[in-house]
Amino acid sequence: MRSGWHKHSEVEVTHISNHGLWLLIGGKESFLSFENFPWFKKAPVSAILNVKLPNPHHLYWPDLDIDLAVESIEHPERFPLVAKPTPR
Repeated sequence: MRSGWHKHSEVEVTHISNHGLWLLIGGKESFLSFENFPWFKKAPVSAILNVKLPNPHHLYWPDLDIDLAVESIEHPERFPLVAKPTPR
């Protein structure tokens, strides 16, 4: 049995704006800017809302096939690689 897992097992998208989205993870709210997390900018709202928290350190959006470490949201400066469009 995982002690304390229940308090971390909840994740919810609380708001989406033109600038990014807000996630509530285990009672803590975090902002994901589209500048730092561009994969979400043109994603359908229903796909953004379908987020899973398989463990306290990992988020997964199955409809978008996006995996993120919670640490990358809390400390984006530690994860400098950002997807960029391929030039044509």
